[in-house]
Amino acid sequence: MTAYPTSTVLQPRPGLALTAREAGHGHPVLLLHGAAGPDSMNSLLGHLADRHHVLAPTHPGWDGTVRPDDLDSVTGLAATYLDLLSQQELSRVTVIGVSFGGWIAAEMAVSDSTKRIGRLVLVDSVGPQVPGHAPTMPSGPPPSAQPAADAPRQGPPPGNMAAFRAYTSDGLEDPTLLDRFQTLAIPALLVWGENDPVVTAEFGRLYADAIPGARFTLIPGGGHLPMREAPEATFAAVDEFLTDTAGQ
Repeated sequence: MTAYPTSTVLQPRPGLALTAREAGHGHPVLLLHGAAGPDSMNSLLGHLADRHHVLAPTHPGWDGTVRPDDLDSVTGLAATYLDLLSQQELSRVTVIGVSFGGWIAAEMAVSDSTKRIGRLVLVDSVGPQVPGHAPTMPSGPPPSAQPAADAPRQGPPPGNMAAFRAYTSDGLEDPTLLDRFQTLAIPALLVWGENDPVVTAEFGRLYADAIPGARFTLIPGGGHLPMREAPEATFAAVDEFLTDTAGQ
């Protein structure tokens, strides 16, 4: 039975109204989207909500939401979501992040001094600096290629990309992240599309190798958003991990 999400507004800190979707019942899951925006997570949100209580915030600045001027880094956004877990009194939370959302999830995991996070799932995540494997952002159509007036807009809305640049400062590599994972003591899974053009499968394998005890699952036919390109295999990988680590 599909659980339909409801929209809510949360306030993890004074002056910040955080829009989120919420669905399902059971073990808490925090689901973090990438630059493609909240709608890119619809299928994964629906799947997880059949067995879990899923909270899926919209990062401030995406889809017309307000981003405070002082919220301008991945570390700041990760701290905001850790505050949210504390405010909601959630514990043993599974944090799942895709692409840019994976970077936020990773920063949360290594900064979680109150131990509210119980498991970590990174899906084609950017974030760490992996020597010899720099992320490659896909390029859009050339400026001279103007679409027809009635053609659907391609790519994320400009406001979303402006927010993405504000958080990343046009850089997608944190040279400290891999080292900070050395003391991580929670189960972790890295799920990777074999055809990811942004962060390659080898990037993902090296990332997983840097996390103590982490699993790595390659998704055949998957790209940078494998829950879209190969949903059944992606869901199966996540489900197996959550089942295997349910008692940890």
